[in-house]
Amino acid sequence: MKRIPRRVFTEEFKKEAVCLMQSEGLTIVEASRNLDIAPKSIRTWISQYQQGTLTSSLGVSKLSAEQLRICVLERELAIAREERDILT
Repeated sequence: MKRIPRRVFTEEFKKEAVCLMQSEGLTIVEASRNLDIAPKSIRTWISQYQQGTLTSSLGVSKLSAEQLRICVLERELAIAREERDILT
């Protein structure tokens, strides 16, 4: 089985996720389901946002927009292949 590539999040995405959760009054679990992100990650982002230490994921600053998009697409493809293999 091929390894699913690690997801990479920009600082802007993390801030938007925290603000969206707070503005809509969502719980951490609801937000994690809506965004398809682990609840632990959102808890960490909230804590970092409140402390003013929220930053991009490791390696994001080294990636161009095209490279970041490729990473996202590779992850989606790996997940789709895994789901296909389970169904066949």
